Amino acid sequence: MIWLERLLAISAKEARQLARDRVTFGMIIGVPVLQMLLFGYAINFDVRDVDAAMLDQSRTSLSRQLVGDLQATQVLRVVREAGSERELRELMQRGNARVGIVIAPDLERRLFEGNRPAVQLLVDGSQPALEKIAQGLGSMPLLKRAGTSATGVRRFEIRTEYNPARRTAVQIVPALIGTILTMTMVIFTSGASVRERERGNLELLITTPVTRGQLLAGKLLPYVIIGLIQTTLILGVGRVLFGVPMAGSFVDLYLGALVFIAASLSLGLFISTIALTQFQAFQMAFVTMLPSILLSGFMFPFEGMPAFAQAIAQVLPLTHCNEIIRGITLRGATLADMHVPLLKLVIFLVLMFSLAVTRFRKRLD
Repeated sequence: MIWLERLLAISAKEARQLARDRVTFGMIIGVPVLQMLLFGYAINFDVRDVDAAMLDQSRTSLSRQLVGDLQATQVLRVVREAGSERELRELMQRGNARVGIVIAPDLERRLFEGNRPAVQLLVDGSQPALEKIAQGLGSMPLLKRAGTSATGVRRFEIRTEYNPARRTAVQIVPALIGTILTMTMVIFTSGASVRERERGNLELLITTPVTRGQLLAGKLLPYVIIGLIQTTLILGVGRVLFGVPMAGSFVDLYLGALVFIAASLSLGLFISTIALTQFQAFQMAFVTMLPSILLSGFMFPFEGMPAFAQAIAQVLPLTHCNEIIRGITLRGATLADMHVPLLKLVIFLVLMFSLAVTRFRKRLD
């Protein structure tokens, strides 16, 4: 049975090699566990605590009871109170509120007559699943006081802002910019320094007066141009094939995309300083992509995730990129309106690039 001995010898050699490769060995256990946790927590349509802004034009005990009943459902959480409809829409445009609650000034009369809506729910149509949540709220038996909860009373009017046609493509296509850039940018640069070492080019770079920071920054620049080209391509295809609107400024959009591209490339560079081979670099890049796609609110409601999953999502640059891109393209927000997610991207960029420069050494060992 010589063939069996040879087969077992090769298998034993491969097993020892896997045991020595800590990254691959860790992924054998880590990837299935990570996928189970991500899919189990990220794919959740039972949304809770959606940030809402309120415009109470009635200011009566009945209107306060209505708001209390809405918050008692644990679906909405009133975080802001607007003084006018314009202020309410500005809060939604900046992303400070996902739902706007407008209570009519003659609330009690409308409830009594039952022929006109007493409350208007403005829903941010740039985010997935929020419209169905608002429809569920509209069918709930609220205001149980005598004479205010009769059957057939038309209490709520639901209006979908920024996506009146309620098309899924309008929500998904803008977020594809960040998702595609995450996949390409991180993979492109994750093997940057490893590739130089494997090809022998690092020996030549060591002899040059180029500093570590200049070397890594120089590696980023060509990919920044590639990322901007991909952004333009996605915008063009989305506009032509899916009719995705562009409500904001192209300049703001490209500036926001530029910061995100640099942040993603810096993450790839950091991975490149850790990995020993290009295969390991690709494995690490894949592990970072999966949480980004599932936890960033790209496909599933961000508010449906538990608190610790939302905390992890705040560390991922794609979460903030989606907020910026959707805000500018669909809600017509400016880059100044998106200063909070933009600042988080800048912090991530500086941190990852600093770590990459610190870990990178101009030497063969």
